Amino acid sequence: MRKRVFVAAGYNTIYFGSGRKEFDPSKPMRGFEEYLKETAEGTRGQLANKVIDEGIIGSFMSGRFIKQANLPGFLPYMVPELLGKPCTGVEGACGTGGRAMSTAVRSVLSDLSNSVFVAAFEIQNTMKAVYGADVLAGAGYYSKERKAGAAFFFPNLFSERAGAYYDSYGYDQTRQGMAKWYEQSILNARKNPKAQEFHNQSLDLFALGMTAPNPEQFVPYLNQYDCSKVTDGASSLMILSEEGLDKCGISKQDIVEIVGIGEAEGDITESPKDPTQLSTTKIAIEKALKSAGITKEDIGVLEIHDCFSINALLALEAIGYAKQGKASEFIMKGETSIDGTIPTNLSGGLGGFGHPTGASGVRQMVDLLHQLTGKAANQAQLKKPYGMMISMGGNDKTVTCLIVKRVAK
Repeated sequence: MRKRVFVAAGYNTIYFGSGRKEFDPSKPMRGFEEYLKETAEGTRGQLANKVIDEGIIGSFMSGRFIKQANLPGFLPYMVPELLGKPCTGVEGACGTGGRAMSTAVRSVLSDLSNSVFVAAFEIQNTMKAVYGADVLAGAGYYSKERKAGAAFFFPNLFSERAGAYYDSYGYDQTRQGMAKWYEQSILNARKNPKAQEFHNQSLDLFALGMTAPNPEQFVPYLNQYDCSKVTDGASSLMILSEEGLDKCGISKQDIVEIVGIGEAEGDITESPKDPTQLSTTKIAIEKALKSAGITKEDIGVLEIHDCFSINALLALEAIGYAKQGKASEFIMKGETSIDGTIPTNLSGGLGGFGHPTGASGVRQMVDLLHQLTGKAANQAQLKKPYGMMISMGGNDKTVTCLIVKRVAK
């Protein structure tokens, strides 16, 4: 990139929904304004000097879930320093967070801004999951796919991917890898007090993950443990130039540098040519690695978009950590664990930490920032200075891959 770009001051709210002991649908829940204010204060509180040039906010379906549009207008409410300054709203389905951050990177690279506040959120507990499934179907080609789709629309799309994978590489091995992924996700989430599954006390997680899919109750090839849950939450951070770091008074001990970026878009009107591969994700990964001038062997920690457990397998293969059809074996060997070859989703990921759709990409970056600066709740002893995240929208359509590097120990 033409100049150095950094990430700092990351903050996540609790990712809230079923699984949290305080979750009670019969009682009023926090409004979206509270989530926005909390995450903004969490980020602003880490700045010695609150010199903020621009604001970007992302959300996927706030117009449906909470009937609220014109989200840029909430940025001065969140960050008083943004009053009278440029503010932008971004949407890219489940990949909204990644798009919000790449938009901020462009602004810094253009020299229009030196310090950009980025926030993303989603409030989904305003409706039952089966109704929310219709809202989330907007991440696909709604007028073409929805009517013919299952009641649980997106779980069924990834169920079809899982079914194709079973046919190609075997049910038993695949199911075991997906169950192990679920177990790992919950165990990691139990170490983070802000995770949706922090209070999960199930004893035999692997056995739950091995539950046979029941098409009469859900979808043909996935069980409920394969799926991320309905979630409310917000995350935020700062994207800055070197000048922005100086003006805000941020220490190099508390930052990471964005050294690689890969963006790719698929044709939303077309179904996957090969449902056992994430072709758009693979393009974004290759671009990011080329941009950073490194290989996958240089990555020390990974945050992937595991909206469904099958997607974890496909993402690991898209990066190249496992050969086609071998991701289950890779996971079963413990290669993605905290002391494995490539520690992955130590936050708990979308299945463990939670998945407020539009917010997940920003949350992933917050967790990479914390891991690489030694401040994570589930801290790994990282042997390599690079981290990678993949933010994916829809059925492998809107993808952003970012690579960051530790600046100081």
